[in-house]
Amino acid sequence: MNRSEREMFTSRFGLLMTMIGVAVGLGNVWRFPYMVGKFGGAMFVLFYLGSVLFIGVPALMAEWTLGRHSQKGPLGAFERSGLPGGKFVGYFLFFVVICATGYFTNALGWVAFFGIGEITNAVGFNINPSAILPPESGFNIVSFALQLLMTGAVIFTCGLVLVRGLREGIEKVSKWIMPSLLIILIILSLRSLTLPGASAGIKWYIGAFRIQDLNASTVAAALGQAVFSLSLGGTFMVIYGSYLDRNSDVRGAATLTALGDTLAGLLAGFAIFPAVFAFGLKPGAGPELIFETLPKIFSQLPSGWIFGFLFFSGLFGAAYLSDVAAFEVLVAGIVDNTRWTRRKAVYVLCGVVYIVAIPPMVNFRIFVPWDLIFGSGMQTLGALLTVITVFWCIKRSEVIKELNYGAKKPFPVFLYWWLKFVVPAAILFVGLNWLLESVFTVRLFE
Repeated sequence: MNRSEREMFTSRFGLLMTMIGVAVGLGNVWRFPYMVGKFGGAMFVLFYLGSVLFIGVPALMAEWTLGRHSQKGPLGAFERSGLPGGKFVGYFLFFVVICATGYFTNALGWVAFFGIGEITNAVGFNINPSAILPPESGFNIVSFALQLLMTGAVIFTCGLVLVRGLREGIEKVSKWIMPSLLIILIILSLRSLTLPGASAGIKWYIGAFRIQDLNASTVAAALGQAVFSLSLGGTFMVIYGSYLDRNSDVRGAATLTALGDTLAGLLAGFAIFPAVFAFGLKPGAGPELIFETLPKIFSQLPSGWIFGFLFFSGLFGAAYLSDVAAFEVLVAGIVDNTRWTRRKAVYVLCGVVYIVAIPPMVNFRIFVPWDLIFGSGMQTLGALLTVITVFWCIKRSEVIKELNYGAKKPFPVFLYWWLKFVVPAAILFVGLNWLLESVFTVRLFE
């Protein structure tokens, strides 16, 4: 499919809302707050902001450049751009996205069920939202059945958007969801900040720069969060990059996307940590912060179900756009490389993902390794391969030309060398640290 036949974004606003929506996902509204809690607060936030600016934004520019240059998603972009073994890399990442979309959609179903629980409990029809969460081990028929139901519902709604294409489906939905998410986060932040004792949470979150938190573990975690939160990985952003026209300023859009993504994460922190401290709970609860700690807070607030419903609705909306992007990688990969229609590709892939989603529903002993492998680990690998492809396999003149399209000022050539050497080195560091800690249980830093 050539550039004139390929769908492009209709407006700069639609482009930004779509890109920010993909970037935010669960990475900033769920993962960012608990990573802040795990790594000590303000110092992690500071390193994270630096990581987004100096590593995340350049890597995001690389992913969009690869997509726009090749006019392909991962299934075709690496091969067309000259990466040795690029065809295999494309198929491998395609497989990874199928597996990742399965477990991610399960988690999205959990979020939706928690939101439903806030409403039903408010009207006296009490349900236990945590019943949907998989057991630590073994098998629970109630959890499994609820996950089958909610995952199926989420996949169905994704399909409704995907069959309408980029402009009439993905872009239109993004224009509604992202502004709504911003409003929800502002409301929740204001409520949290006005709680008695909230000042302790604010100080811990953005004001307590303790020298003991200035260590290599914090740096590694902040770099990893930057990669995760911007949805880098050679997949989502590559396919959306292929929908950018030559008038789109990749550099400016990458900066604004990172700002919007970071703002969502910071607002999520303001919505969570002042309330956590106000109620005397622990900020370092880890992944359980969202599904265990926050429901306790909502239950103690006057009309807390309203804020609980808003929170889980906002979290669902953010994650939903990432889920749609994951499906779009798969759908576009099939449509670009076969004679299938978009509608047929959507139907078949929705069915395939639903089947693949079943194993991680069983228990957390399956879900967590699934997440570590197909989420964190492969995402870092994909981001690294993308940067290498763009700055080591495509001619420098072609890369700079892509980075100059739509921009008011020429791309500073000296930054090319930063992108070629420093950015891949930083992503490689994140990947090696993940491999040692998650696979070999060896910690480089204490």
